[in-house]
Formats: sequence, structure tokens, C-alpha cells
Amino acid sequence: MDQNSIKRINELYHKQKESGLTDEEKAEQAALRKEYIESIRKNMRGSLDNVSLVNPDGSITRLSDIRKKHMK
Repeated sequence: MDQNSIKRINELYHKQKESGLTDEEKAEQAALRKEYIESIRKNMRGSLDNVSLVNPDGSITRLSDIRKKHMK
């Protein structure tokens, strides 16, 4: 998600608080918020996939491997 989209989300939020939004603006706001949330989730998954856990026996398990195992 680029900075222009984030700026537009904020503009729509402020306009909503001041005077309300048209139906088109509400749809645009919903689409932008959905895109923003998807972007956050993607970034979080990428960060968590790089996490490794140290087991009590000293072995190392990547969090992405655990997630893949549980998704089956």
C-alpha cells in the first residue's frame, strides 16, 4: 500500500467526521481499508515467518514450519 492510499484513507476519515460521506466515498473507504488490512496481515506473516523458536532440547524450529504443519 502506498502513501497516497493511506493519505486518502485519512482524508475520508476526517471528512466522515466533519460532514459525512457519499455512498461512493463510503465504498472507496471500505475498499481502501480492506486493502490496508490485507497489507498489514501480509507484512505480519512475513515477519513471523522469519521467527525461529528454540525448543527445550536445543533444536530450532522455524515458525513458518509450524504454521504449515497446522494448516494441513
